[in-house]
Amino acid sequence: MRPVTRRQAGHHSARSAATRAQVMSTLERLLDSGEAFSEISVQQILEEAGVSRATFYAHFQGKSDVLVRLTDDLRESLLALARQWDPAPGEGGPDRLTRFFEEVMAIHRAHQSVLTAVREAASYDSAVGDFYTADLESFEEATLRTVLSEQAAGSTGADVDAVAASRIIVWGGAQAIAHHIQVDDGGGDAAFARELALIWWHGAYRRPTGARPE
Repeated sequence: MRPVTRRQAGHHSARSAATRAQVMSTLERLLDSGEAFSEISVQQILEEAGVSRATFYAHFQGKSDVLVRLTDDLRESLLALARQWDPAPGEGGPDRLTRFFEEVMAIHRAHQSVLTAVREAASYDSAVGDFYTADLESFEEATLRTVLSEQAAGSTGADVDAVAASRIIVWGGAQAIAHHIQVDDGGGDAAFARELALIWWHGAYRRPTGARPE
C-alpha cells in the first residue's frame, strides 16, 4: 500500500474542512429562512448541502453537533469581547460598557436564528444544553474575575457578593438580550444597551457602599 503523502493528507484535510463548512452553512441558511431547528431533519440538511449520509456522519455525530460547531466560533467572538472589557477608571465607565453591549447585541442580531435554535434545542437536547450552559458559565467566570479584581483594587464595594452578582449579571443579561431582540426591530438597541450598562455599572461595579434595602 502506498504511503499517504503530506500533499495528499493536506488535500484530504482541506476537503474535510470544506465539507464541514458546507454542512454548517446549510443549517444556518435553513434556520435563517425561518425553519425551527426541531423541524429540520438530517435528510433535509443532506439534500440541501449535497452530501451523502456517510459523509455527513464521518464529520458530525448528528444535527445537534452541527449546531454546536456552528455556534462555537460565535461563542469565541463574544468571549473575546468579554475578556477585553475592563471597568478600570479612565476607561470610559458606563459609556464604554454601553458600547460593549452594543457590539454584543449586534453579534446576536447577526446570528439571531442560530442563537434561537441553541436556546430551543438546549431545553430537550443534552448535548446542546451542556454547550449552552458551559457557554454562559464561561461568561460568568470572566465576570466574576472582573468583579473580584475590582474589589481587590477598592473600586467595587466589598459588600457586593461577587458570586451572586456575576450570576445575575450574566444569566439575567442573556435572557434580557434574547427577549429584547425577539420583540424589538433594532430601533431600541441603543437605549437598551445603555440601560443594561447603567444597571450593571451602578448595581454592581460601582454600587454605593452600604446600599442595602431597609
